Amino acid sequence: MTDNATTASEGTVLDEFGVAHTKLSGVDADLWNEDQAPTTRETRTWDWKAIAALWVGMVVCVPTYLLASYLIGAGMSWGEAVSTILLANIIVLIPMVLVGHAGAKYGIPFPVLLRASFGPVGAKIPAVARGVVACGWFGIQTWVGGSAIYVILNTLTGGALAADPLPILGINLAQFVCFLVFWAIHIYFIRNGTESIRWLETYAAPFLLLMGLALLAWAYFKAGGFGEMLSTPSQFDKGQPKEGQFWSVFWPSLTGMIGYWATLALNIPDFTRYAKSQKDQLVGQAVGLPIPMALFAFIASAVTSATVVIFGEAIWDPIALTEKMGGFTIIIALFALIVATLTTNLAANVVAPAHGFSNLAPSAINLRKGGYITAGIGLVMFPWILVNHIVGWLIAYSALLGPIAGVMLADYYLLRKQNLKVEDLFRHNGIYSGSNGWNWAGILALIIGILPNLPGFLNAVGVTESVSPFFATIYTYAWFVGLFVAGAAYLLLSMGKKKA
Repeated sequence: MTDNATTASEGTVLDEFGVAHTKLSGVDADLWNEDQAPTTRETRTWDWKAIAALWVGMVVCVPTYLLASYLIGAGMSWGEAVSTILLANIIVLIPMVLVGHAGAKYGIPFPVLLRASFGPVGAKIPAVARGVVACGWFGIQTWVGGSAIYVILNTLTGGALAADPLPILGINLAQFVCFLVFWAIHIYFIRNGTESIRWLETYAAPFLLLMGLALLAWAYFKAGGFGEMLSTPSQFDKGQPKEGQFWSVFWPSLTGMIGYWATLALNIPDFTRYAKSQKDQLVGQAVGLPIPMALFAFIASAVTSATVVIFGEAIWDPIALTEKMGGFTIIIALFALIVATLTTNLAANVVAPAHGFSNLAPSAINLRKGGYITAGIGLVMFPWILVNHIVGWLIAYSALLGPIAGVMLADYYLLRKQNLKVEDLFRHNGIYSGSNGWNWAGILALIIGILPNLPGFLNAVGVTESVSPFFATIYTYAWFVGLFVAGAAYLLLSMGKKKA
């Protein structure tokens, strides 16, 4: 499909980044491009350390830093908050590894895997649905990174960049230029493909961990200890204001923490398709996700506890904290924030929509063009204006994606027993084609899985003023409800159908 894709060797073809993929025969041109073709054994070079580094690069970011604050604000002690986050990520690791199995076994990305359960045409819907979330977060994270660059430059110039906002844009010229600079850095990695992202994540991971530990050490020595917050009892303990209410807060909090990375559980094959083995994808994810998440939650809790002693107030926002540090420390801290935002944004918010857009028209849109489309959306959405309006919507919308995982897991493990005929995933008349490219069992199961959560979703985004306690409770567990309901519905609707 791409102009520079040439046959690398017998049975292989190169994509626009020079990565070899398996050359398939008898496929339909409008369902195939080199990026979506299975990776070859030779190009599956990611060991467990590379996959763990990928996760560390995604975990270390501003939203993750703030997670513990939500739980402590709800009444938990720091220990309860960190334990809840650790447990949530151990749980979400299960669908991560299960869905990732298909990527490691067959070398195919998320949109191609979707074709087995939704059909080659129907798969476009869940692929784009996943990409929409990522596009929104891409714009917001790019604005965060650009803001950090602006603060650094404004600090170095003694405030010379401060100016009145420009008409229409709503930000000053320097802020807009810094946003464009950070946006352009993403373009570089989009142009150079997934291997360049792996290179960045591999080298950034130890740097980010070191910066996190350095921040922890700074807070400890500056405050002469971690202060009173780490010794503050849980508000749910006996004699405390919320005595006996722990479980009513714990369960929705646990679900919310699970939902934080649940969307990436859908498109994890985009990365595990490069894994050397199933063991590498399993160990890499087990090491790279739950442990760093818990560590980072502890660092956030401990540092915030120390800020009460150092500055007289609890400062959860890492950007606000760096501004109070002053001196050259602010430059180092914000540089680390820029790297953290870049690594998270590229892996979590570029790859999924790039594949999703490519899947809309594989013969016309390769992975690089899909990445450019993602970047373009992030640019024109004016994220600095929308950030306060769409974050809640994005979080609520993410909860509706559980049914996609339910259909995928039911299809791959229970219906097809992990056996796929890869060539037919790229054919209109293959065994996955369903009715004119639509597997209505998958589509209907997706709708059935969403329906129980819809009243709660509409209330969460402000469309309705109230929701019944029954549907409010269901929405509290939206991702799980959608996953199990859709999975069960899919199996029932698929009874008697031909398997791979």
